[in-house]
Amino acid sequence: MTTLLISEIFPPRHGGSGRWFWEIYRRLPRADFLIAAGEDPQQESYDRAHDLRIVRMPLTLQQWGIASLCGLQGYTRAILRLRRLAAEHHVTAIHSGRCLPEGIMALALRHSVGIPYACYVHGEDVNTATLSREHHWLARRVLGGAHLVIANSRNTERILRQEWGLPVDRVRVLHPGVDTDRFVPAPRDAAVRARLGWGDRPVILTVGRLQQRKGHDRMIEAVGKVRRTIPDVLYSVVGGGEERDRLGELTACAGLAGHVQFLGELADEDLIRCYQQCDMFTLPNRQVGKDIEGFGMVLLEAQACGKPVIAGNSGGTAETMKIPETGWVVAADDPAELAESIINILSDRGRMARMGLAARAWVSGQFSWDELAPRAGSIFREMVRCRSQDTCFHEHEVDV
Repeated sequence: MTTLLISEIFPPRHGGSGRWFWEIYRRLPRADFLIAAGEDPQQESYDRAHDLRIVRMPLTLQQWGIASLCGLQGYTRAILRLRRLAAEHHVTAIHSGRCLPEGIMALALRHSVGIPYACYVHGEDVNTATLSREHHWLARRVLGGAHLVIANSRNTERILRQEWGLPVDRVRVLHPGVDTDRFVPAPRDAAVRARLGWGDRPVILTVGRLQQRKGHDRMIEAVGKVRRTIPDVLYSVVGGGEERDRLGELTACAGLAGHVQFLGELADEDLIRCYQQCDMFTLPNRQVGKDIEGFGMVLLEAQACGKPVIAGNSGGTAETMKIPETGWVVAADDPAELAESIINILSDRGRMARMGLAARAWVSGQFSWDELAPRAGSIFREMVRCRSQDTCFHEHEVDV
């Protein structure tokens, strides 16, 4: 029996969900899983370095709806490719990487050839789907047709139950995790810090796509307040995205060019060095409209490297930490509160060290991929048992 994962986002393409899938499926039996992954310019060199069963195909759609000819044609081409792939490899179950657009492909295959599917939900995806009547309608069909829905956090599970009406027995929670063998603490290294342009300055790190909900703008405002107490503070930002120009302008207008650094997207080894050499980590996320932070894998990565963390109080970020021992949750849309929390941690080296030690222990015990992969395997086997016994599934019309 072969299970097919469909995911547009998969390494080497950057994205938390893609890393999640990579880490889980590479720890499961190769013969049982096939991955239909989106294309990336670096895919050939990347795929030569592993032994996962991957078929690359164009899964990026210009439009996620089906009302337009462009959207309908995009889905049709993808579904036909996937249908041929499923037949060739005798696929008996599908895992959809997101509700949209991959979920529509999975739903179409269930209706056309009878293959059941599970659907991953990340929180922000179902929230933002409600902003479009068509996307909302499509997401309802996908969730209603899934054997199981896999939520990335308790907060996402709550959204699915309370706002989409999914019964509790159809939802399973599977947290993302971190590779605790790669993301490890390291001694302070003057040479690495010099190459990064940090020197001996206290460094606050944020890693993530430059988009509004991540809160980089509020953090830049907070840095202006932090430097009154810690004059040589540096805020280092890893990641790229649509907010880059605006954030650069905000930094310049605030006179903070010497206190804010944009490193862009980094290779994993350089990213790990940033986690290891920074003093603390922030993900100042906030809700923007319906857009939320579903979980926050970067918070796990920072804690695995022995760093205290601060996150915004929206979405599922609180589930990544042991509050207040390893990190704090604040109202990150308030730069003053954010700045006060940062000052309280950076100004107390003893507290920083204690939080860092607790963070490493917390993540190693709760979020190691080696601990989470068996949980994933158990959920996947449950889906197979449900299908064979025909006792767990019926089409469910989720609420509007």
